[in-house]
This record gives sequence, C-alpha cells and structure tokens, in this order.
Amino acid sequence: MSKVLVVEDSVTQREMISSLLRESGLSVAEAGDGVEALEKIQQSSPDLVVLDIVMPRMNGYELCRRLKADAETKHVPIVMCSSKGEEFDRYWGMKQGADAYIAKPFQPTELVGTVKQLLRG
Repeated sequence: MSKVLVVEDSVTQREMISSLLRESGLSVAEAGDGVEALEKIQQSSPDLVVLDIVMPRMNGYELCRRLKADAETKHVPIVMCSSKGEEFDRYWGMKQGADAYIAKPFQPTELVGTVKQLLRG
C-alpha cells in the first residue's frame, strides 16, 4: 500500500485531504507544517507528499526545495495543493520541483486522480 504524507496547517483541510486519500486505498500520515514534515520523512520516507504552501515555521516552497535537493527524497513526487491559484503561483511551485499543482478549492477526483497517477509513475 502506498504511503502519502499530507502537509497542511489547517486541521480541517488536512483531515479532508487525508480521508479522501484513505478512502481511495492509500495509507496516510499527517504533518502540520514543513518542520514536522521533515521530521516524519526522516523517520519513514513516504511514496508521495501532498503539500500546502502557506504554513508556519517552513512554507511549502522551502520544504519542496529541500526534499528535491536531498538524494534520499528527490525521487518522491510532490503535489502542491494551495489556495494560491494564480498562474504565477503554479509556475513558482513547479519551479521549486513540484510534480503537480492543484489549486483549492479542488474536486476530490482531481486530487485523488493526480496522486494515483504520480504513484503509478
């Protein structure tokens, strides 16, 4: 079973995304910000990361850059999922190394489909 790490500072959003992914048959771990996510990734590397951008302590752009710069985690697909939905935000997210970018609010099928597609790789 594939393991996904959901990194989102909003508890409501994090729970909603996590339950969507669990219902689609994935194992889900959660983190409230980039610093917590790094700690969890060091303990156990996920198969994919769903990442918010605007978070305390370490934002999604920085976490994405760090993961893509690290030999251990650079192969892990990253889906940025953010309320920052402008074309520039999307461009910047992809430039940091994200494999996909989904703007909130999103359709559940869009998120699950994107995650499944990247896991099949």
